[in-house]
Amino acid sequence: MLKKLNYWIQNLEPYGSPEEIGVIQLAWLGDSVWELHQRLRHIHFPLKSKELHLSVVNEVKAISQSNSLSQIEHLLNTNEINLIRRARNKTKRYPKSSDPTIYSRATGFETLIGWLFLKDPQRLSILFEYLEVKTN
Repeated sequence: MLKKLNYWIQNLEPYGSPEEIGVIQLAWLGDSVWELHQRLRHIHFPLKSKELHLSVVNEVKAISQSNSLSQIEHLLNTNEINLIRRARNKTKRYPKSSDPTIYSRATGFETLIGWLFLKDPQRLSILFEYLEVKTN
């Protein structure tokens, strides 16, 4: 199941130069990639549309993204850690309902996903597989 889940990522070719894209734009892209990944994870659950939606929303919240980052941090290289740090430092505004530390970590996580999606889809697939094993 894991291989099939990440099949769409594994076969992507690196695209463009993410170095020329701002960290906030990479976070925006990463957020959508992460949500699509979560939707693909939940698509085979025999749930109603609203239940599927709520399941995915729970996975894409800042606290969940921050927790996912915690699970993979030890696997990250120096460049990836520096990218996350840049994104966290760039985050100045937070929703009133969110803890600033958690929100900035989530932004860092989304930025990493966006960057890897463009630069190294195979690496992204490996990290997604690792997270999948950790959550099951």
